[in-house]
Amino acid sequence: MKQLKFVKLLVVLLMLSLSGVAQTGNQTNIRKVNITVNKPTTAISPNMWGIFFEDINFGADGGLYAELIKNGSFEFPMPMMGWRDPDTEAQGVMLIVNQAAHGVNPRYAQLKLKGTGDFVLSNDGFRGIGIQKDETYLFSIMAKQLSGQGNIRLEMINAKGTVIGKAEPVAVNGDWKKYNLSFTASDTAQKGKLRVIFNGNGELHMDRLSLFPQHTWKNRPNGLRNDLVQKLADLKPGFLRFPGGCIVEGRDLTNRYQWKTTVGAPEDRKLIMNRWNVEFAHKNAPDYFQSFGLGFYEYFQLAEDLGAAPLPILNCGMACQFNSSEVVSLPELDPYIQDALDLIEFANGEVSTKWGKLRADMGHPAPFNMRLLGVGNEQWDEQYVERYALFEKILKQRYPEVKLIAAAGPFAEGAYFEYAWKAFQSYKPDFIDEHYYKGPDWFFKNAARYDNYDRKGFKVFAGEYAGHGKDNAQAESKNSWLSAMSEAAFMTGLERNADVVQMCSYAPLLAHVDAWQWRPDLIWFDNLRSMATPNYYVQQLYGTNKGTHSVPALLDGKALSGKDSLYASAVIDSVTKELIIKLVNAGEKTESFEFSLAGIKALKGEMTITTLRNEELLSYNTLDKPMSVQPVSTQILVKGKKITQVTQPRSFTVIRVKYVQ
Repeated sequence: MKQLKFVKLLVVLLMLSLSGVAQTGNQTNIRKVNITVNKPTTAISPNMWGIFFEDINFGADGGLYAELIKNGSFEFPMPMMGWRDPDTEAQGVMLIVNQAAHGVNPRYAQLKLKGTGDFVLSNDGFRGIGIQKDETYLFSIMAKQLSGQGNIRLEMINAKGTVIGKAEPVAVNGDWKKYNLSFTASDTAQKGKLRVIFNGNGELHMDRLSLFPQHTWKNRPNGLRNDLVQKLADLKPGFLRFPGGCIVEGRDLTNRYQWKTTVGAPEDRKLIMNRWNVEFAHKNAPDYFQSFGLGFYEYFQLAEDLGAAPLPILNCGMACQFNSSEVVSLPELDPYIQDALDLIEFANGEVSTKWGKLRADMGHPAPFNMRLLGVGNEQWDEQYVERYALFEKILKQRYPEVKLIAAAGPFAEGAYFEYAWKAFQSYKPDFIDEHYYKGPDWFFKNAARYDNYDRKGFKVFAGEYAGHGKDNAQAESKNSWLSAMSEAAFMTGLERNADVVQMCSYAPLLAHVDAWQWRPDLIWFDNLRSMATPNYYVQQLYGTNKGTHSVPALLDGKALSGKDSLYASAVIDSVTKELIIKLVNAGEKTESFEFSLAGIKALKGEMTITTLRNEELLSYNTLDKPMSVQPVSTQILVKGKKITQVTQPRSFTVIRVKYVQ
């Protein structure tokens, strides 16, 4: 009901504004803004607004990757982590066998059944297993029977121990082979458990236990979680940056991300500890590992699904400088550079090449058309620049069509930042990657940050940014409307300077409410639900209203970049002939605007006005109340060459209208 009242009020205000009557209460001044539609200042990159994925906050295993069993191959350092077996040996004895010579996944389970009843092995999942009523779940296991006779069946139980799904027994016979079972859930469970039940006698071996919902993204086996991918798709991203982030670096070089270990058959991918397992003492996650079921092939595939340019980031021979400061010596950097060359071949190479053939064997003979590559993540100082230089020398010679991204360090200013910009003048990166994790005040104050950047210098990739404001014990609380509004204001400056800033992405992307290490985050989820934050809606409004060219929007000859807490940018879509105005009123009073449009004959049809706002600056969405801050849209018929608009305090408004030129 409150939402309905708000929509009605907004419509009234809009109609009054269109008739030239400003319902301001606190002021009567009309801000007169001139927009020259036919004089674009710069083209906007089709990759302008993208997304950044890092496996943090259980973003991959337990999140985007739809596998529901934790430690299904017993490869965690504590091989029974996630599993529970009977407290007694009356039904049988289970051992974990380590065949070190077997390869990347050497462990399997040995079970000796005594023929005295069911041997029940249960899995906790990732903070429980989310089960949806009427959904079908697909279980698989590799097993062999060495002696005697045995069978396997399944039960899914809820938190109360009630069975809400079961699969009938299948007999295990002979040597290793894959057995498939399935069940349809009779009820919903937020934190269920899977029981794998063995019955019979003799010796049985097992490995690679797996459980997926039948309906993954595009119903792919070994697939991704539907609702999370849909939220990514709804952002209309121009690029997908992966796999991080700090996990690219690793706490040390042995813990770094190595893309070659994440491709090929899932069972051949080597599990490693996720660096966020031990990064923060107050948020230890001892069960946080990377199975790489979501690996580089799946990242490329996801980018393709989203219509986004793939942007992988590779280790440059340096571990995280906040942890170990470990580097590989310059004479030993060649394998790291070769990894980059091989990745380009994997993404773009003909099927006759080694790595192009692997891509084809995995199901994608056509190239992924990768044209962007990051060398290192947040590294700084001389040791980084000299390693980047070796990458650039070889990659530019072999693959000049691939644009390289160099890091400006972890901060948006200061000695490391200034050194990077100065040092890279001697080299040829296509982009400098700038990161800003700051308070809302910083974002408001820096809306004009790029107005005076060198137009002939390097292009900027705003690779990680988020407004860090106040929070409370509620996991989602740091994603406040204040932080989102400050980002919206800052992004008007990014858009206005699209000739300099050509790619931008919020970070981090995903967070499990029961397993997070870092906040704020763009999307929060639990085992069944996901929620868009106010920050998400800001990103979405930019991504779905991108335009093709930036055009001047001037008040008294100047851009609106913070005067009186007002911010604005304007773009056109030259294909659809639409004008898009983004307007932030971060102040405490209602403001009236008159936009005079030059270079057009007239406006045409309906104008769409979308507003995102909340009176309470620290308001936020939660999984239980996901719509506290959400966009509201309305349409109004327009004509002539002027737009009048009343903006409420603490609001972000997007105006979209067709024109005749």
